[in-house]
Formats: sequence, structure tokens, C-alpha cells
Amino acid sequence: MPQVGAPLSRRAALVLAAAGAAQLSLPRSVPARPAAAAPPAQDAPTGVRDTVVRLLAARARAIAGRDAAALSASAADGAEESDRDLLTRTAGLRFTEYTLKPTSFTEPAPGARELTVAAELGYRLEGVDDYPALLERQLLLTAEPDGWRVARETPSGAAAPWDLGTVRAVDGRHGLVLGLGEESELTALADLADRAVPVVEAVWGDWKPARLLLELPLTEQQFATRMDVPADAYQGIAAVTLAVGGAPVHTPADRIVVNPDAYRQLSDLGRRVVVTHEATHVATRADTKPWTPLWLSEGVADYTGYQGTGRTARQIAPELAKDVQAGRLPVDLPADAAFTAGAAGIAQAYEQAWLACDLIARRYGQDRLVALYRTVGQFGSGGLDRAMRAQLGVGVAEFTKSWVAEAARLRS
Repeated sequence: MPQVGAPLSRRAALVLAAAGAAQLSLPRSVPARPAAAAPPAQDAPTGVRDTVVRLLAARARAIAGRDAAALSASAADGAEESDRDLLTRTAGLRFTEYTLKPTSFTEPAPGARELTVAAELGYRLEGVDDYPALLERQLLLTAEPDGWRVARETPSGAAAPWDLGTVRAVDGRHGLVLGLGEESELTALADLADRAVPVVEAVWGDWKPARLLLELPLTEQQFATRMDVPADAYQGIAAVTLAVGGAPVHTPADRIVVNPDAYRQLSDLGRRVVVTHEATHVATRADTKPWTPLWLSEGVADYTGYQGTGRTARQIAPELAKDVQAGRLPVDLPADAAFTAGAAGIAQAYEQAWLACDLIARRYGQDRLVALYRTVGQFGSGGLDRAMRAQLGVGVAEFTKSWVAEAARLRS
């Protein structure tokens, strides 16, 4: 479904930091279809179809160009105020592309006064988007004496940031933050992005774009509306990384959407880990494939997220440590199902994943961890054991034994 990016996962991990705990949603890569003009509806007569195409294109140009007069010219009677409000809500955004293309509508009956059009909104933001983000929209057109005009435009899936209210934009060295709250909070988030990018680059090398786009809605309900999910679907989850809907599969994910309620409960360290963790998913998306095991993709994100924090293994993996002390020692690397949101033992799964990746980095070198991640993606489905032998010199079974022994050290 074309939208501004499907959440790359609904999995969650516990971030246990100095003065707070919250969950964050962690992604895996999903293919995204290339950007393309949506075909106009074939069930409408050519004359009406062409009129709709021109009307939506004119509306898009007016919004992108901030042309109030042109936007008013495409608006139905009574819609002028809402369109002026739209220009206010998008005033802080710098669009390099903004399109509205009809995807489907039914031929209006003779004398019909209204026409409902499904459309695709594509937009790119200056300095961050190489490809357009895509959203599903629904437009109500009304017949006026001088032709069809736009009476209303609403999201039919995930909302655009400006659907939620007037968007503020704060630039950092390595990121752009969009939000509806206080500028001080947005600036603090931009500062965390600026700190996160060099940490990620130190592990993964230069990545493009090394400029993060973060969104901070004002409330959890706005977060849910932005994501087109029930309000409680991401309760307690601090952030979600999205993939741009119009980008090729090799293009990095491009949006981190922060859940304000959960994020505000985190300590300063917790927020730092969350942003760096999500930035890692952005940087590694090109190498993350459907067959990449979640213990590896989530583990490297936590490994990178905790770089330079000075936290010990027991502080990073407290739930796993409790299990080990109680005699519940893991015997296998966590399966993908263990990372499902709401699964029993999900905290332990993420901690086990971190421990595995930390062990690889300490025993074989951080460069081998990075090489393993990329090789797993290159070797295809079922290639994990071969990739581990190629990069680490040991297979899955032998590594698992070492990992279990490492977990046992948490007993003391």
C-alpha cells in the first residue's frame, strides 16, 4: 500500500538506561516499489480523467509553490479557508517535489455534483529525500459552474506530518527534525541526531544519506494517526524507522518517527541510545534483507547504539542476567518469532542479540561484525552458516556454543 513508508517492523526492545525504560520499534528492510506515476483511472471518460489530472496537478503546484491564489483557484466554494490553513501548516517545509496523481475514480453519472478521487501524493523534502515519499489520499471534488473543484483532501492511510498540525522544522548538522511541539524539544532531538551519525559512521563507514529525517508528533494519538495504526499498537515504543515508499530497495530508509509519550519517559542516555539505534537501521537498510536474522539486525543496532556509553553487559542485558542467575541459560540464538511485539521474553531476545553481536566484535573485530552483516545479505536465504564461516572462521553451531558460554558469565 503506497504510503510514506511502511513501518519496517513492529518489534520492540527494552532500553534500560540510567533513569528510565521504554521500548523502541526496530526495523528490517522491506522492498519498496520504484517511484512511478500512478495510472489514471481507466473507468472514467477521457474528458473527465484529463480534467481531474490537470486539477490535481495544479493543486500540487500551488502547494509546492506556496501560491495562495492558484490554490484558491482550484478550490471549491467553502474550501478556501482549509486550503489557506494547509499553506500555514506546510510553511516550515521545503519541498523539492510535490505531486498529486489520481489512482482511481468512477465515472460520474450525468448531472452528478460530486466525485470522489483516490490519489497518490508524492513529496520530497530538500536536503533529505532522494526519492519521493508516497501517501494515499482521497479528494472530494464538486461540480462548480466553471468546472470541477477540490472541496476536501484527506488521508486514506498514513497521515502526512502536516495533517497533524503546523509543522516546525529544525536543522542540525546531520539531521532535519519535523515536529509539532516546542522548538527546544525539536532542537534537543536534532542534537541527538548530530551525535548519532558520527557514532554510526565509526562502525559502518560513510553512508548516504548521512542526514537523518526525524519526526516528533505532539501526542501518542498523533503518532498513531501518522502511522495509520490503532492508538495502542505502539504504546510504550519510543521510535519507528520507516522506509520511503517510492525508493528502490537499495535506498536507505529515510524517516524515524518518534513516539512522544514513550520517548519523553526515557533518560538522556536512553534517548541517545534510541536515536543511535534507529540511525543504525537507516544506515544498514541497503544490506538488510528478508533473510537477515533478527538477532543479527537488531543486535548490530543495539551494539552501535551503546557504543561509547560506558554501560556494562549486566546493565545492557539485565533481564538476560536475571534469567542466567535463575538457571535459565539460553541454548540457541533467538529465533525471529522471539522479536514479535508482545512476545514473552522479548526483552531477553534483544539482549541476547546484543550479546551475540558484542561477542563477535570483541572476539573477531568490529570490522568482522560489519563484514558478516553484509555477507549475510549477499549470500541469500539459508546462507548464514556459510557467511559466518567466511567471515569468522566458525559456523553457527560453534559460535552458538561460544555465545552460550558468554551468557553464562552473566551469572556472576
